[in-house]
Amino acid sequence: MMSLNFLIKNKLMKIITILFSLFFTITLFSQNDKEMFKKIFNTSMTSSISYELLDYLSNEIGGRLSGSLNAERAVKWGQEELNKIGFDKVWLQELMVPKWVRGPKEFALIETQPGVTFNVDACALGGSVATPSVGIKANVVEVKSFEELKELGKEKVDGKIVFFNRPMQSNLVSTFQAYGEAVSQRTNGAVEAVKYGAIGVIVRSMSLRLDDNPHTGTMSYGNLPDSKKIPAAAISTNAAEKLSDLLVINPKLKFLLRQQCKQYKDVVSHNVIAEIKGSEFPDEIILIGGHLDSWDLGDGSHDDGAGIVQSMDILNIFNKINYIPKRTIRIVLFMNEENGTRGAKKYSEVAKKNNLNHIFALESDAGGFTPRGFSFTSNSKNFNRIQSWKKLFEPYLIHSFQLGGSGADIAPLQSDDNVLAGLRPDSQRYFDYHHTSIDTFDAVNKRELELGTFAMTSLVYLFDKYGTVK
Repeated sequence: MMSLNFLIKNKLMKIITILFSLFFTITLFSQNDKEMFKKIFNTSMTSSISYELLDYLSNEIGGRLSGSLNAERAVKWGQEELNKIGFDKVWLQELMVPKWVRGPKEFALIETQPGVTFNVDACALGGSVATPSVGIKANVVEVKSFEELKELGKEKVDGKIVFFNRPMQSNLVSTFQAYGEAVSQRTNGAVEAVKYGAIGVIVRSMSLRLDDNPHTGTMSYGNLPDSKKIPAAAISTNAAEKLSDLLVINPKLKFLLRQQCKQYKDVVSHNVIAEIKGSEFPDEIILIGGHLDSWDLGDGSHDDGAGIVQSMDILNIFNKINYIPKRTIRIVLFMNEENGTRGAKKYSEVAKKNNLNHIFALESDAGGFTPRGFSFTSNSKNFNRIQSWKKLFEPYLIHSFQLGGSGADIAPLQSDDNVLAGLRPDSQRYFDYHHTSIDTFDAVNKRELELGTFAMTSLVYLFDKYGTVK
C-alpha cells in the first residue's frame, strides 16, 4: 500500500514539474515577445524610413495610374529602394495592364433655365468613355438604387442622364462597410442605365464628408459593345446635394458634362518583388505588400503609398534590431490593383505554377491612419492562436482582431491552412481622401504611418517565429 502511495506521489510530482516547466517556458516566451515588441516599437518610432520613402514616392513621382509614365517611374524607384534596404534578391515580374488616360480636366454644370447655370465639381470614372467634344446635355433622373431605376423604366429614362445619389450609410461604424454597400452604383451604374436608354451617368462620390472633391474609381461596362457605352462621371457630395435639391424645385433642369478620357491598348508593366531567404525554413514564405499604382487625381499617399512604404520598411526595422528571419520574407509591390488587379492575378498564377508555400500574407491598403488591429482570413485553429497574441498588442492599442477579410492583392493566395491578414487603421477619415485630388503627402501623419509600420513588423515577427498551426 505504501509502495502504491509512493508511486502516486512520485507521478504527481512529475506532472507538477512538467506543468511548472511548461508554464515557465510559456511565460519566458511571452516575456521575450514583449521585449521584442518594445524593441520593434522603439525602432519604428525613431528609425523608420516609411515617411522618407513616402515623401519621394508622393512628391517626386506622384499619381501612378497603371500604364502611365509615373507608374513605370515608380517601378524603377521601388526596385532601386528595395536593393538599398538589403534584400537577397530583387526582381521585376512582367504583366500587361490597362492604359486609360483622363485627358483635360472635366467640365460640368447644372442649367436650371436658359442662361442660369451652376458649375459643379466632377471627374470621369476610371474606364469611362468620353463625351462628344461639345459634351452631353440632357434632363436628369435621380435614383438611389438599381431597383428605382428599373421602376422608372425606359419611358422615363430614355435620352436622359441618370443621377445615382445613394449616400454612404452614416450610421455604420465601419466606413469600409458603408463604402461596400454604396459602391455598386459607381461600378455598375452605367451598364444598368444603358438598359433603359440613358445617354450618361453621374454618381454621388463615395464619401461621408460633404465637400467639393469628386472621387474617381473604377467602373465597368460588362460586355457592352463600344457603340453602347455611355460616359460616366462622379460629382462631389456638395454638388450631389445641390443637384438633388434643385431637382425638387425644377425636375426639368438640364445637366452638361464634358470629358475627354480615352482607353488605349494594354501595355507592359511590372510587379516589384524582393525577398530575404529564411535561415531555418526557406521554403515557407511570408509575403507583405500593397499596390504601387494609384489613381491620377492626387499622389496616392494613403491609397496606397502608405501600404507600399510600410511593407518596404519591415526589413529595415529587422536589420536595425539585428533580427534574422527564420522564414523567407518576400515583399511585393503589386501593380494595377485600382483598375484590374492584374498584378495580383499574375503573382498568384506564377506562385501556383511554382508550388510556392505562402504560409502567411499581410497587406496594407486602408490608408496611413492610426492602426487599430488586423483582419484575418484563417481557419479556426490558426485564428485561435492569433487571438492569444492580442495581449502583446494591447499596450499599443492595436488589438482589434477580426475574422474575415485581408486584401484584394493577396486574396488569390488563400488556401485551407495559410493565413491572410490586412492592416486595419482607423477608418473614419479614409474616404475623405480616397480616389481624390487631396490624397496627397500632407494628408499623412508621420507618427500614424510609423505606428502602422510597427504593427505590421510585429505581426510578421510573430508569424516568422511561430509559423502557422498545421
